[in-house]
Amino acid sequence: MATGIHFFMRFYQILLIPFFTQTAFAQSGTSSRTERIPEIEQRMIDRGLIDIQKSDHSVLVDLKYSTKDNFIGKDVYGELAGAYLQPEMAKRLLHAHELLQKANPGYRFLIYDAARPNSAQYELWNALDALNIPKRSKTQYVADPKIGSNHNFGCAIDLTVVDEKGIPLDMGTKFDYFGPLAYPRLEQEMLRLGKLTARQVANRKILRTAMTRSGFKQNTTEWWHFDGMSKAAARARYGMIK
Repeated sequence: MATGIHFFMRFYQILLIPFFTQTAFAQSGTSSRTERIPEIEQRMIDRGLIDIQKSDHSVLVDLKYSTKDNFIGKDVYGELAGAYLQPEMAKRLLHAHELLQKANPGYRFLIYDAARPNSAQYELWNALDALNIPKRSKTQYVADPKIGSNHNFGCAIDLTVVDEKGIPLDMGTKFDYFGPLAYPRLEQEMLRLGKLTARQVANRKILRTAMTRSGFKQNTTEWWHFDGMSKAAARARYGMIK
């Protein structure tokens, strides 16, 4: 009887060998595909930029220009999916994230944009024409690609804050909203006019406080945009990401 059982178990193992071999191969293939670094990201890595999520997995990333969910309505970045910053900027951002979580347990950053190739800057700049933005006003929303944005040097970041459930806080407008309602410098006026609520202004302050205490400067016309240094300093120190 024992001999019969042994024969059956051996036969069963032989049948399963091809299945496990194929499964292991499939898993290995999937792993290699997910680990492949897109060429555009490799160029950033070669320049010394840091992938934020590799340093802190709790920071969320949803690059809007790698989707169609943006003002231009198209994927501008292609394979770029990671949020990259210059090392000094990355260090400051991670410090800001620590401050955010210390003051507001359970809250996290959600990054919408970080380092941006200058080639993409041209697409965003030209897209403003379709929105009938006057030429004299275009630089309020997108930097002239001939000069470059701080994003093109890896020294600017666009982001918001999510709560314990991963839901973005209500900031009064969506990301990439063009108009006074998104201007930090006009928040008190918008509050007085009833166009922003006290809660929306307070939510912006949560983001702004963590970022400015870590050395970032708030953009005056975009509540989501923060610069780590002047454009002139960024150009001199790092050069433009093509």
